[in-house]
Amino acid sequence: MKILSLEQIREADKITVEKEGIASFNLMERAGGYAFQWIHNRLQGNPVPIKIFCGIGNNGGDGLVIARYLIEQGYGVKVYIINYSDKRSDDFLKAYEALKKVTKDWPETLKEKSDLPEIEARDLVIDAIFGIGLNRPAPKWVQELYKKINASRAYVLSIDMASGLYMDKVPAEDETVVHATTILTFQVPKLVFFLPQTGSLFQNWEVIDIGLDKEYLAAAKSTQILLNKDHALQLYRPRKKFSHKGTYGHAVIAGGSYGKMGSVVMSTKACLKTGAGLVTAYIPQMGMNIMQTSVQEAMVEADRQNGRFLEEIDFEGSPDVAGIGMGMGTEQATVEAFGKFLSGYDKPLVVDADGLNIISKNKKFLQALPQKTIITPHPKEFERLIGEWEDDFDKLKKAKEFANEHKLVLVLKGAHTFIIHEDYFYINDTGNPGMATAGAGDVLTGMLTGLLSQGYDPLSAAIFGVYLHGRAGDIAASHLGYESVVAGDIIDNISEAYKDLFTQPQDENASQNP
Repeated sequence: MKILSLEQIREADKITVEKEGIASFNLMERAGGYAFQWIHNRLQGNPVPIKIFCGIGNNGGDGLVIARYLIEQGYGVKVYIINYSDKRSDDFLKAYEALKKVTKDWPETLKEKSDLPEIEARDLVIDAIFGIGLNRPAPKWVQELYKKINASRAYVLSIDMASGLYMDKVPAEDETVVHATTILTFQVPKLVFFLPQTGSLFQNWEVIDIGLDKEYLAAAKSTQILLNKDHALQLYRPRKKFSHKGTYGHAVIAGGSYGKMGSVVMSTKACLKTGAGLVTAYIPQMGMNIMQTSVQEAMVEADRQNGRFLEEIDFEGSPDVAGIGMGMGTEQATVEAFGKFLSGYDKPLVVDADGLNIISKNKKFLQALPQKTIITPHPKEFERLIGEWEDDFDKLKKAKEFANEHKLVLVLKGAHTFIIHEDYFYINDTGNPGMATAGAGDVLTGMLTGLLSQGYDPLSAAIFGVYLHGRAGDIAASHLGYESVVAGDIIDNISEAYKDLFTQPQDENASQNP
């Protein structure tokens, strides 16, 4: 699913109105009608008190349309107009006049000196104050209303965008944002839903299709893509009947040190479970017994030194791909061995964990990485690589510059992992808080290496692997609950994640943050 800019969304509105030969107010009616239907389907006539807060632009107009439909269906609705300016949009005024025809209880206008209404936990609050066009902070008295809404513990439904959130920047620390329970957004998700600084300001989001022009949406260029099962299915490479283990490649998983063998064990298991034909674990001598007993399906090769960490990285034979860094440590001998390895290696590669920590202190190693190497930093590892950033938008800008400069496939891990390559951001929507657990990243590295081994190109491996990793975690959490998921549970459900590719979703029209 494409994520569009504010300008593209406005263009989609404009083209829809022109091609259908309708007034812009008719499009507002349509959007408000679909939002009403979403609400009505869930309330089913339940007499919950509904308080609707409307701005004086088109987002407020949407709120007035919703209010009118709710009133016509007999719901108890109180509407407030947030009078932060003398200007009103034309479509807002039309929606206001239409509302006055169905109720004698006209909206109450709130001004700077007005007493703010009481909001109770049992209320349904509909936030239609500011939409996607917000470009500056709301007046302080309006932000006081936001605070009152947030403190109420009511269910808060924001229309298109939570008031106070911007499309293209992070609110300042002294700005207040409506903490929506759900954002009911029109046609396409918005980038700010997936960034830590802004996505943490609300609970859920859902898209409703308001019938914007399909030809325009299909042709619109976007460098921001929200991944879903359809993307994963398009990348999936089914196995052929007349194949053998050699068909699916020989992968090496290199890492481990004294006390940190678990990470390379998990990566090795995940690599096998994802489908690599052959996997060799390359580890320090002290880990030989651990690996041989933990992963019976893997071959094991150890460096020729007898220490507690890797002092050389020199594989026998000629494996097809390698994943390196997990639990490897940053001892000087390991750093030197890693640098020597990179200078002579030119095949597909995944670098994680201590491999990244070593690179962050030895930036010259970046020049030795093969083109399209996949690197998988979590935020702190990424900060060590590139330095600090101002906010999440600045982080994405610097991430793209870094990936392009070094010709990498950058997997920036988080609640919504971003895969960054050339000008594109691919945003993953699988995964859950239960995966915030030790070893989950080691599992991902093993999975990515396993996909490379089977012949997936690096970008496809990153997209498909991140999706599959998150889906395995979702399936694990559905059985165990968030708190009880450990990395091994993700490995155990890789097979279920593959099978899930071919099951039909319960609601194909809904798109929601898990």
